[in-house]
Amino acid sequence: MKNIIVGTAGHIDHGKTTLIKALTGKETDRWEEEKKRGITIDLGFAYFDLPNKNRIGIIDVPGHEKFIKNMLAGVIGMDLVLLVIAADEGIMPQTEEHINILNLLGIKNGIVVLTKCDLVDSDWLELVKEDIKDELKDTFLSNSPMIEVSSVTRQGIDNLIELIQSMTSDTVEERDINTIPRLPIDRAFTISGFGTVITGTLISGQIKKGDELEIYPINKICKVRNIQVHNTDADTCYAGQRAAINLSNIKKSELYRGCVIAPINSMKNTMMLDVKINLLKSSKRIVENRSRLHLYTGTSEILCRIVLLDKEQLTPGESCYAQLRLEEEVAVRRGDKFIVRFYSPMETVGGGEIIEPVPLKKTRADDKLIEDLMVKEQGSHTDVIENIIKENSAIIPSINELAKITAMSIEEINNNVIELEKENKITVFKLKNDMYIWHKSYENDIESKIVKYIEEFHKKNPYKNGIKKSEIKSKFFSKIKQNVFDEIINNMISNNQLSQSSDFLSIVGFTIKIDDKYNIIKGKIEKLIASSEYNFVKLSQILELDNDKMSSEDILTTMMEAGEVIKVADDTFSSSSIINTAKSLLIEYLQKNNKISAAEYRDLLNTNRKSAITLLEYFDNCKITKRSENDRVLNKLN
Repeated sequence: MKNIIVGTAGHIDHGKTTLIKALTGKETDRWEEEKKRGITIDLGFAYFDLPNKNRIGIIDVPGHEKFIKNMLAGVIGMDLVLLVIAADEGIMPQTEEHINILNLLGIKNGIVVLTKCDLVDSDWLELVKEDIKDELKDTFLSNSPMIEVSSVTRQGIDNLIELIQSMTSDTVEERDINTIPRLPIDRAFTISGFGTVITGTLISGQIKKGDELEIYPINKICKVRNIQVHNTDADTCYAGQRAAINLSNIKKSELYRGCVIAPINSMKNTMMLDVKINLLKSSKRIVENRSRLHLYTGTSEILCRIVLLDKEQLTPGESCYAQLRLEEEVAVRRGDKFIVRFYSPMETVGGGEIIEPVPLKKTRADDKLIEDLMVKEQGSHTDVIENIIKENSAIIPSINELAKITAMSIEEINNNVIELEKENKITVFKLKNDMYIWHKSYENDIESKIVKYIEEFHKKNPYKNGIKKSEIKSKFFSKIKQNVFDEIINNMISNNQLSQSSDFLSIVGFTIKIDDKYNIIKGKIEKLIASSEYNFVKLSQILELDNDKMSSEDILTTMMEAGEVIKVADDTFSSSSIINTAKSLLIEYLQKNNKISAAEYRDLLNTNRKSAITLLEYFDNCKITKRSENDRVLNKLN
């Protein structure tokens, strides 16, 4: 069974609310002021059952130009629109604005309903119909059926119901209930004994009783306590249904029209939107770069400035790519439609489609950026995801992060990632809790930069084994998780781009430069350590051996890594041969005497007490000995 939302549009006092009452038997004007003044101010909602038992939700929008923002909030989610035109007046200014808005928002299905036909004769009616056809010829309603009705006498009402049934059965496409659920809020109120209730049209997915959801852009977590669809309790509401949802953990005062309910962490707030904007041919305005406009998308109304990316100005009938810089946060999805109205005076000037819901800040007249936007606008879902991965490769996004940026489901993202991986356009790192992705072009570029950076390091430091791994992370991947960085390095090692020794990275094939300078400094270090014997050598003494202190320290490090020099304590060094001799004498003594004091070890080595204690502490750390009161004994674990 399809879930269908039918909406009205048209000039004030052309009979929209009366028509809905004739269809449903229900009054949609809720407010006292609406009933008193006889006009619709805010959105009204009702429903009726078709002969085939399908239930139609119907939205009544205000026709007065002062309440156009309320009309825009109601258009979201419409599957079929009834353009209501009074036969005694024909097309009026607000009719034209509503038609323009519906056209810009991509509404595809409509019926032209001529109301008040009981008030005019047949000749007048034919003139009005011809005039309407001329006005609609370049709109989505150009080939739409036109039906004559009177809500008072019920002339044509049954025919209209049959036509709605026919069109909703054959023409209207079913909405996707398997993607992430999104419900833009158009009303929020409190019911005594229940708490906060919100209403809206579920535009995708499904919401179940008991679901924990997040309210964007206020980022509040709430829980679905109860659901009503058309005044009937339900366990689940589906895309294409009007729903009233009772929420816990949220106050009415925290909500406003424009908030969106969706799964936790499934969307991302933004202060910018990349869009393709179309200016109405009938507009009397020219939109200059950085013009201030009113933006309407979903049920949101936000002030923004428009940055024209490929034009100096936008004239009536023209299109261009633009970035909207918002004055408040919003949460949307790629493909969402929008309307812009002039800042002052308030009038509809254009609209279009959101190409990138969470973009980077863009500069004007950048051919590469325009090319990327064209791909996003015209490309397949896979092309779009590839482009988003490319743009975000610097942070190496996870599947979850991509889903949040695009407001797509994990399953949708996964399908696109699998396709891109098959085409060798991306690299995927499959870790325990998530998958991380970057684009091959970015990967190749950053790997080339890493290799070049390490090559330069080798030139400047010929006596070092390599660069510290942590330095590469700090330089190139400061915002990346450690386990993702480790995977990147492992990948480069597997591809024979890098070698790793301990915590040092080097280019494959790199060896320390053993030249005359190296041999001279090394010889000086060996001579100094040998002459010091158990008195040991400080780093400062080694650095004084040659004017090139950096090279001396690097060669000392190389000798330590080769096992030729041992760091006995902080800033204290000796040779492996001296330490091994001290170790052999110590073990031999302990095997005969079971224990040894610092004084006894001093005498055994013919050195001073300080050196003896330094050695004993070193052997304790090596687990060869352990302290027993004031003595040392052999460590049985050794």
